[in-house]
Amino acid sequence: MTRTTGNPRGFTLIELLSAMTIGTIILLAAASLLGSSGDGYERVGGSMAAEREARAIITQLRADLATARFHKDGIIQSSSKSWPDDRLAFLGLQPAQAQSEDGLLGDLCAVNYYIKDLPIGGKTVRCLMRGFRESADTFAALQNGKLSLLFSPQGNIDEPVAFGVVSFQARPKSRDAAGGWIDWVKNDSTGPEAFDVRLVIARRDLAGRLRQAADWDGGGTAGSQLGQPSEARRNPNLEVYETRIRFGDHDTP
Repeated sequence: MTRTTGNPRGFTLIELLSAMTIGTIILLAAASLLGSSGDGYERVGGSMAAEREARAIITQLRADLATARFHKDGIIQSSSKSWPDDRLAFLGLQPAQAQSEDGLLGDLCAVNYYIKDLPIGGKTVRCLMRGFRESADTFAALQNGKLSLLFSPQGNIDEPVAFGVVSFQARPKSRDAAGGWIDWVKNDSTGPEAFDVRLVIARRDLAGRLRQAADWDGGGTAGSQLGQPSEARRNPNLEVYETRIRFGDHDTP
């Protein structure tokens, strides 16, 4: 008979605890890595969403301003708030396909842009609105001397063209005798040659935390995350876009 020798043994408690500790460390490291990847994905996704909003606004605004016609009753209103909410209202030429069959009388229409807070999903979202009045309404208002009524916000007609807009600036510009750009001086006969447009849009994560109108103004706990307007470009939660857009048939700035 052969006798088996040796001293077979299992894992000790210390060995088991050591293995569990090492396994826990590995799991925590993996979870941290996944969390960082998820945060990075969210930041990239939020940036892309903000960029899409900005491109949509600028594209639409550029198209509207390109065919604009100056009228003394138009609105060029610069806001003095820390986060400006400027307002624009003007006449412009619009193609037939942009109008309904009932509202089509010609190509002269009325367009206006303004900021409005909308209740969405149980919270307040600051949006840039676009009001559009078709040519039939525009000609009727001109004939009756009631053009200003076309530029009044109408919640049942006007549509948001972008969500999460912290600030909208559209500052009128003209050229001096030397050809340099200066601030346009308001008058009843000559319109500006261009607008300097500046948009500040909250990325998705920050926009989700701004739940009240006061937050979008920079107040409250959530609003403090907007920081100072002068430092918007350095705020990782904000996207800032600036461009110059010509007004009417002036040369491209």
